Amino acid sequence: MKKFIRENIDHQPIVDNVFKIVNLANDAIAKKGKENIINATIGSLYDEGGNLVALDTVFNTYNSLDNRTKAKYASSFSGNPNFRKQVYNWVVQDTKLDLCHSVIGTPGGSGAVSSTILNVLDEGQTLIIPHIAWGNYKSMATIANCKVQAYQMFDGDAFNITSFKETCHEVMARQGKVLAIINDPCHNPTGYSMTVEEWNQVIDFCNELSNEGPVIILDDIAYIDYSYNLERSRDYMNAFNRMNDQVMIVVAFSCSKTLTSYGLRCGGAVILARNQEDVRALEILMEKHARASWSNIPNAAMENFVKVTTEHKDEFNEEKGKYVDLLRKRYEIFTSEANQCGLVYYPYKEGFFVTLKVEDDDLLTRFHEAMLAQDIYTIKVNKGIRVALCSLSVEKCQGLAFKMKDILDSLK
Repeated sequence: MKKFIRENIDHQPIVDNVFKIVNLANDAIAKKGKENIINATIGSLYDEGGNLVALDTVFNTYNSLDNRTKAKYASSFSGNPNFRKQVYNWVVQDTKLDLCHSVIGTPGGSGAVSSTILNVLDEGQTLIIPHIAWGNYKSMATIANCKVQAYQMFDGDAFNITSFKETCHEVMARQGKVLAIINDPCHNPTGYSMTVEEWNQVIDFCNELSNEGPVIILDDIAYIDYSYNLERSRDYMNAFNRMNDQVMIVVAFSCSKTLTSYGLRCGGAVILARNQEDVRALEILMEKHARASWSNIPNAAMENFVKVTTEHKDEFNEEKGKYVDLLRKRYEIFTSEANQCGLVYYPYKEGFFVTLKVEDDDLLTRFHEAMLAQDIYTIKVNKGIRVALCSLSVEKCQGLAFKMKDILDSLK
């Protein structure tokens, strides 16, 4: 018998373990008080008082917008022209890209990622992702009726270029096209950032692989503006100039993350290629997808991004910089103590999260549950435990690694 709903798709209910654990943490806070709970679940920036950071430069500017600006439709479902131009300028900054480009406005960085998957891959094809990754990459592929294959992200303390190559070769041999996600810099959830040389290796390999078919790299830069060395955070993009005309890069940018306006969904997909015809071909599909899916993104969010990053740029960077320094302080405390007690974590350089390395699945589950029992709330990911330093105060970072190591040792 036919069903009311679409048949050729995964019908399993969505299970979002992040929100499940967040709710458990919130329940514990309500019962015991937030001072007695370690809530390292939240992937948003919090201050030392445990409050969500909402940057004054961002929201004072937003509140100054005329109500009609907030009420009106965007001028185009592709995004307002001034917004599209400023997203490109902000994303590339001082890099000198010798590439054709376009920008499509999207509801957050998530919209840029999902639109790319839907418009690059055909049903039944395979998306390539890191083996430790944001879980929604897989969900987005599933909705598009696509499969997922993962490359091992690390070789020691470096990007695993060998695994990346092997995985891409396998997928190319099956389908004659490759779409691979690299979440860099400030990888979620490990906090790893690739070197310029590692990016050069990736692009050189993509050029070689493109002899067999088109290669598209989806670079998810959601956390780039919380890099510890902001002035050098875009240097790796110069490697993009090395790509040939059979390679394309789509950069998924999140205004929501950059501006601490997580619920005001706004972002962009920056399409980069050698030939304008190739850029335009993907742009057309993304325009149609935008019109048919979300129609247009919030006009006020786009206008606010433009104003904050032009008229108030210095003030914004100064205010944001204080929180970047705070992130660094939290990281230094946690990783220093982890190193002292032998608590192993994946290579971390910068960003919102550190991920503890636990490769045994049974031990991983027992470790996570044992921490919950002691009111330490974290997120279990593939082969590890994500610790959201972005939401922990300096005080709560102190001694946390020792507590975690004691719990882990008790399970062995």
